[in-house]
Amino acid sequence: MQVEFWADVICPWCYIGKARFEKALAAFEHRAEVTVVHRAFELDPAKEGVESVQDMLAAKFGPRAAEMEDSVAQLARDEGLEYRLDREVGNTFDVHRVLHLAGERGVQPQVLDAVLRANFGQARSLFTAESLTEIVVEAGLEGADVKAVLEDPALHAEAVRADEQRARELGVSGVPFVALDGRLAVAGAQPVELFGRALTQAWEA
Repeated sequence: MQVEFWADVICPWCYIGKARFEKALAAFEHRAEVTVVHRAFELDPAKEGVESVQDMLAAKFGPRAAEMEDSVAQLARDEGLEYRLDREVGNTFDVHRVLHLAGERGVQPQVLDAVLRANFGQARSLFTAESLTEIVVEAGLEGADVKAVLEDPALHAEAVRADEQRARELGVSGVPFVALDGRLAVAGAQPVELFGRALTQAWEA
């Protein structure tokens, strides 16, 4: 059974939802027969430049921003995840291109985990070639391959756009979004139990 997981690497709900889904999958009887594929989704494809999460949230939500971020941080920590408040946000298209490279090389799960951990748990930048390369090489990619992708905007660009086009066709307006073998979909960072039921229902279907 194939599970497609649409996410953006700067989305805290994707970080939390992925952890919850993986707990459900770990308890799933047929987990060895499930393949999980990361699909790209950009929360802000028109984003230019890099800014702090605090500045971005303050501009969007005003005085409520700090309280909202503290609440999300606690939910992440409840799942055993590290969560830093001093992160950066920027355009994630290149990160998704590198994740498609990782898929080609058979290390996508490891690279995605490293990217999420670096961003949310360590507040390392995903938005400079040097920092991103360092993060993904630590997870198993070759530096020369990453350099080639980052220096050629066309490499894996169509694959990212194809993921996003499929999301639009499915009516996906936010992430995380999980499609289970084309039979069932789960939107949002749902509880572990709900993901578990969805896996069972999709398998039985």
